[in-house]
Amino acid sequence: MPQTPRTSSLSRRSLLRALGGTAALGALAGCGVPAAYVRPGDRAAADLSVSDKRLTWANWPLYIDTDDKDTTRRPTLEAFEKRSGISVDYVEEINDNDEFFGKISPSLMNHQQTGRDLIVISDWMCARFVRLGWVQEMDRARQPNVARYLDPLLRSPAFDPGRRFSVPWQSGITGIAYNRRRVGREIKHVSDLWARDLKGRVTLLSGLDEAFALLMQGNGVDITQWTADDFHRVCDQVEKHVRSGQIRRFTGNDYIKDLSSGDVLACQAYSGDVIQLQADDPDIHFVVPEEGAELWAESLMIPNLASHKANAERLIDYYYEPAVAAELAAWVNYVCPVPAAQDILASSKDEDTAALAEDPLIFPDTSMRKRLTIARDITSTERVEFAKRWNAIVGL
Repeated sequence: MPQTPRTSSLSRRSLLRALGGTAALGALAGCGVPAAYVRPGDRAAADLSVSDKRLTWANWPLYIDTDDKDTTRRPTLEAFEKRSGISVDYVEEINDNDEFFGKISPSLMNHQQTGRDLIVISDWMCARFVRLGWVQEMDRARQPNVARYLDPLLRSPAFDPGRRFSVPWQSGITGIAYNRRRVGREIKHVSDLWARDLKGRVTLLSGLDEAFALLMQGNGVDITQWTADDFHRVCDQVEKHVRSGQIRRFTGNDYIKDLSSGDVLACQAYSGDVIQLQADDPDIHFVVPEEGAELWAESLMIPNLASHKANAERLIDYYYEPAVAAELAAWVNYVCPVPAAQDILASSKDEDTAALAEDPLIFPDTSMRKRLTIARDITSTERVEFAKRWNAIVGL
């Protein structure tokens, strides 16, 4: 997989690795909650932000803008440090949600500092941190840009109504990618994946949290309030398509290689990946099906006992300035959580940069936005049962 600035999205979404890790996680978030849960009054440490102008930020690799001539430099982050006087220790240490959970959970459950003031994890994992009481509520009085500019579609997910504990870093869509020239027609519905002429050339995502919502939407389910019956109905359908040979395999981000080579004609995909693929092959299209698609985010959170909370809140708000959000969006090519950044990009004198403002996979148009929904997360009591069934189908 190429590792250049314009392929930064290819490693962004992680998948559940195996039932063993998932079962352990479910046990912690379920039966272990009374021991692991941290009450609101026990989450804060003395905030040293006024006297200690620094913070530590853990993020994913290749998830921030870098200088074209020197990839060790991060222009937007350097501008924040210069303006605020706050030094940021930026650590690219998150490669997988479950892996990172395992790294910092011992500290959080034992009421110890993690050594990090700010982290970025996928919203389905954010949901667990909120349920366990492992993150601090943010002070929106320090974040006027977040209050003003955060995309309304992302303002109130089921796991965090009102976004009290989380702020989207970047967003994206799970939909369908296909090669229009090779397929020879448009794909508009989830059910189009099951067409006979696509047999053996379709892939689905292997991660439970990544795959289930779009498939439910294909059944007409409102994914903000899906049920166990909805989940098992999807599993029945997927099992049937596995037995018939319709589904070639289940993938992580390696579907990109299959789609590019032509081994796969249609697949579940992430919007950010397709922007990269279209640069090399304009016949590759991304579809938000007529039934809808899942809108997701990876979000900034302040873990318990962080000693530079106000500094972290200030950094978050800085990235919600439309001009800063536009600069970041032009580099990462995800769905920008700051719609006001669109006008900034559109006014750019650089034609390629200005064209990004018209890309619906960065700034979804009105028609697309009507079909985007944030799924309710899988609860701790559901996770072990659902992961066991899904992973048996997928072969994890």
